[in-house]
Amino acid sequence: QVQLAESGGGLVQPGDSLRLSCAASGFTFGYYAIGWFRQAPGKEREGVSCISTSDSSTYYADSVKGRFTMSRDNAKNTVYLHMNSLKPEDTAVYYCAQHPYPPSNEPCPLHRGAYGSWGQGTQVTVSS
Repeated sequence: QVQLAESGGGLVQPGDSLRLSCAASGFTFGYYAIGWFRQAPGKEREGVSCISTSDSSTYYADSVKGRFTMSRDNAKNTVYLHMNSLKPEDTAVYYCAQHPYPPSNEPCPLHRGAYGSWGQGTQVTVSS
């Protein structure tokens, strides 16, 4: 079955960087778009970024554009989220998820309803 496992979270100070990883198994990894989402206490889960399959195009929420970079390594069945210039408002549990539809020319979506299988999440806390 589809499995996704996030890692790399932790406690950092404002302005620091972190790299999250999402290791996938149970499906043809390179065939599906993958998304990163986050959920802060008391808030809805929101889309952070996604990466497509054909040309690895990436899309970002306005709140992280210019600070976060998403990439994928199909040989390792892994996606990464490089987070720079972290802010306290980035504090959340971060999840990766599979977009369970064949590749298309449309941009990968950033709404949670378009994603099927999810990882267990990794906590990111940005605090001085």
